[in-house]
Amino acid sequence: WETTFTNATYFALSADGTTTAAAVQVEACDSAEVHKFQEGTFSAALGGQAWDDRFVNVWQPVLSADGRQLAAEVRLNLYEYSIAVDGSAWPKAFGGVWAPSFHPTTRAVVAPVRIKGKWGMAQDGDLIWQPGFIQVWRQVFSPDGAKLAAVVAPRYGRWTLAVDGQAWSTVFKDMVTDPVWSSDGSQLAALGKNGADWHIIVNDKVWSNRFSMAWAPVFSPAGDVAAAKVEIDGKYTIVVNDHLWSHRCEAAWEPVFNSAGDRLIVKTIEDGTYYRRVLPVADFLA
Repeated sequence: WETTFTNATYFALSADGTTTAAAVQVEACDSAEVHKFQEGTFSAALGGQAWDDRFVNVWQPVLSADGRQLAAEVRLNLYEYSIAVDGSAWPKAFGGVWAPSFHPTTRAVVAPVRIKGKWGMAQDGDLIWQPGFIQVWRQVFSPDGAKLAAVVAPRYGRWTLAVDGQAWSTVFKDMVTDPVWSSDGSQLAALGKNGADWHIIVNDKVWSNRFSMAWAPVFSPAGDVAAAKVEIDGKYTIVVNDHLWSHRCEAAWEPVFNSAGDRLIVKTIEDGTYYRRVLPVADFLA
């Protein structure tokens, strides 16, 4: 960027790697100049060009799929928050917001919002999920944009996923993370944690196997098979539709499906030797 700023954080890169963005401080402010801070010294910059509007704080800039639009969390004053899109804040303010997301096929922007101590979801400033959760975040659209999922806390200290505002029945005590859709939007998976045990959950059903650690599942192109890298007692392996691979490895990488969905590329280290295997999915399910 040719333009420089007093401060820059929360850097973002477009999917094609051609556009950059960041939260930027557009006016220097001494720690004693509280009035300047409250008037707003922060903005967001797209390709080095800062928005005209200023805010008390700006966090988590997010680029649209084509890299042409920018949205971010903004703090309007000491007590109110909103989402700004291309420099303009939503017309409504909230008690809190989390990072926004662009709809994959439209220009709509969604973000978790807090109203009177409860969290819901807003789109372009209007509520689409009523604020009935203790927490809502990490939202993710299905590839076609028809469904919206997010990590939610339906009650204090309990975590699950919600789809279009409806929470799943399965809850975890410690966390839920890494929600991921199948390419056709029919399947949704995530990781859940209870105590020391990690679990994989698909469409509100928890796999029977427990893990010392698990990584985000990946789906086959048809969406009927899910696979993940997992750790069990200090060794690494692959789990496919809740079936554990027989190999226990010193290291493993996340599996990759071929385009037909009938084979998996599996990379491991076993007894000090690197292996790269292309295996039929059926071998894991036998």
